[in-house]
Amino acid sequence: MKGAQLLRSLVLDRQRVVMRMLSARMSSLQENKLFTPGPLNTTPTVKSAMMRDLGSRDTEFLEVVAYIRRQLLKLANASADEFTAIPLQGSGTYSVESVLQSTVPRTSDSRVLVLSGGAYGERIAKICSYLSINHDVLTNPADTAVDLEKLKGQLSSAPYTNVCVVHCETTSGVVNPVENIGSLVKQILPDCTYFIDAMSSFGAVKLNLNTCHADFLVSSANKCIQGVPGFGFVLARTSKLLQCKDNSRSLSLDLYEQYANLEKSGMFRFTPPTHTMLAFKQALVELEDEGGVDKRAERYKQNNKLLSEGMKDLGFEQVVKSKDAGYIITSFRYPSPSFDFDLFYDKLKARGQVLYPGKMISKDTFRIGNIGDIHAADVRHLLTCVQEVCQEMSRDV
Repeated sequence: MKGAQLLRSLVLDRQRVVMRMLSARMSSLQENKLFTPGPLNTTPTVKSAMMRDLGSRDTEFLEVVAYIRRQLLKLANASADEFTAIPLQGSGTYSVESVLQSTVPRTSDSRVLVLSGGAYGERIAKICSYLSINHDVLTNPADTAVDLEKLKGQLSSAPYTNVCVVHCETTSGVVNPVENIGSLVKQILPDCTYFIDAMSSFGAVKLNLNTCHADFLVSSANKCIQGVPGFGFVLARTSKLLQCKDNSRSLSLDLYEQYANLEKSGMFRFTPPTHTMLAFKQALVELEDEGGVDKRAERYKQNNKLLSEGMKDLGFEQVVKSKDAGYIITSFRYPSPSFDFDLFYDKLKARGQVLYPGKMISKDTFRIGNIGDIHAADVRHLLTCVQEVCQEMSRDV
């Protein structure tokens, strides 16, 4: 026993030395602030959680997977009697495609309605095209939320088997009313499968799967829960998921089989992203320590308020009206037709501040995210940098 305790002590001492060396190395590098929709800044403790090696069949790792699945349901205010959480390797888009190709019936009369207001709604439609899934796209302007009256008419026009919507469309920052949409879908098409892409909102916007009438919801590790990239996850109504057996058009993205294997053995079917999941477990702990979704939302809202007011003072106009805007990411118009965004971006990047270019085809815009390990002091510093850069660019003209 004493020998085992000594060995464990030596291992822990070595880990402490490695962590001190890593910390010193990281402090010598410039830490960029990522004002983006993800990947995001993470805490040192989330990063350090990855500094362990666990086997995919280790009991300890299986306990991590089980913990993550339980906590995700808790965040969604979902009962384990009705819903299940299914982690899946890859980016969030892999999970989106997994839901589409697993849940849409392989029959000639199946048809998906995609509610699109930007690049991520268009991506869902593109996945349907690749999979030869019949689908229609109800498009709304990129700076406005889904029009419920138009949706009502569209739902009445065809017997859709599936309806998909992006909760926070990060093309612009628009937040769609997923509860109202879900209510309308189930009212008109009670048996229809309702799918929410909550990639950039889950963990920072309060959601209840039952009040949303959601059958499937997708998000990923590297968004508002503040983990690192490497896997997405699906929250599924179990009764709907069980209907998907043998329906998948793909081996690796078979959502039902991933669920069945997790239920049977606690394991992924194929090699899991062990280090990413260790980081995600730590991120979940830190979300709870912060006060849960409500408190994280409060911080992000404060970030958004400071940013919006500060950018307005500097002459930048927001694209999305307040009634449709969220607090995840904000789109701003170029202040003039001659505005050089590439130069603006490069000068801010040189100061360690990273923004996102715009994705709105019809407007010259750029985007600034409010999420991740970003706090009020970081937003104030960004605004100072923006002011300095604008002054420099004005002198250079």
